Amino acid sequence: MADNEKTAEAGSRTVVIDLVVASLIFILGALVTYDSYKMGSSWGVDGPEAGYFPFFIGLMICISAVVVMVQSALKLKTDRTVFATHSQLKQVLIILVPSFLYVSGIQLVGLYVPSALFIALFMKFVGKYSWLRSVIVGCSVSVIAFMLFELWFKIPLPKGPVESLFGY
Repeated sequence: MADNEKTAEAGSRTVVIDLVVASLIFILGALVTYDSYKMGSSWGVDGPEAGYFPFFIGLMICISAVVVMVQSALKLKTDRTVFATHSQLKQVLIILVPSFLYVSGIQLVGLYVPSALFIALFMKFVGKYSWLRSVIVGCSVSVIAFMLFELWFKIPLPKGPVESLFGY
């Protein structure tokens, strides 16, 4: 069965995904348009105001999103193609959720500890390596990155409480 003909499998329909994404993009465009209007989106005596160009870009984003929404709505009853099956979405989430947690962790506790955890847990659960090898590689990569950036190149990267214990 071809990828674009996955109609018998359970999963998210393409038109539904199109509608959801177009709605989110419309909201983004509406926020840009609204904020630009508040800043001033007209032509002033000395030229365009601060929100002039962003206003029209936001407006174009909204119009484009509406076009996609209308196209998707017209195909809603007839198009049964599946965007992704549940097993495919699971594979995406196996990468997406830990990556999101990793980026969030950087904001909370710096770069090095989340990097060690991210590498070690990926090696263990996705790569099926032993705990010992996973922890050694995760910690080694973070220590080497710390030495490389912080000590040798003098490039400060986000740090957290663990690094402050060592005086950084």
